[in-house]
Amino acid sequence: MELIRGDLTTRQRVARSILVEGPSTAASLAERLDLTPAAVRRHLDQMIDESVLEARDARPVAGEARGRGRPAKVFALTQSGREGFTKQYDDLAAQALRFVAETGGEQAVRHFAERRVAFVEERFDEVAAQHPDLAPVQVLARVFSDEGYAAGVRESPVGDQLCQQHCPVSTVAHEFPQLCEAETEAIGRVLGRHVQRLATIAHGDGVCTTCVPNIPTHQTKQQPTTKEQVS
Repeated sequence: MELIRGDLTTRQRVARSILVEGPSTAASLAERLDLTPAAVRRHLDQMIDESVLEARDARPVAGEARGRGRPAKVFALTQSGREGFTKQYDDLAAQALRFVAETGGEQAVRHFAERRVAFVEERFDEVAAQHPDLAPVQVLARVFSDEGYAAGVRESPVGDQLCQQHCPVSTVAHEFPQLCEAETEAIGRVLGRHVQRLATIAHGDGVCTTCVPNIPTHQTKQQPTTKEQVS
């Protein structure tokens, strides 16, 4: 399916804003894109009809008072919508991994997954040195964004959340979760702590979200996270 038909410029802006910022309300989209709410809703309705977007109930924010009336809907990209941005030879990649699994077994797939996310540890120190003002989790977001993940950091009551609005391998990772597992373990190793994957695009969530909990200041990166701890 083509992502965009009709008004190319506006449709692209709406879709890309949701890709980068995550599921969004019509009001927030109108504000970000400097459009009227009516114009945004017209495009949202068309994109829902074409299965590019889906409407969801907004998740309540901790500590935020709930207003009267029906809660605002948020709009998220569907799998078809994501494919409109990047078609990364998913069929070929899946076939290749099936061959790896058939000829080398689970361990071979695991080794491939670890090799694929090697960029996390290879680039972390370099990016941290280039941006000494960034916290470690913000450095990770920069590393992932450079690889096409549109990543950012959000605060939560228990720490930070590393949020990846896009996943270049989400379709293949649905069949081979080892890709997600290896990525989570790499995140834990560079941060030197236990992290927990809360959601993944590969399994139907709107955003890949990894919880990075607060830890006492005396714990450092020199205390690596083992694979057993993060699995």
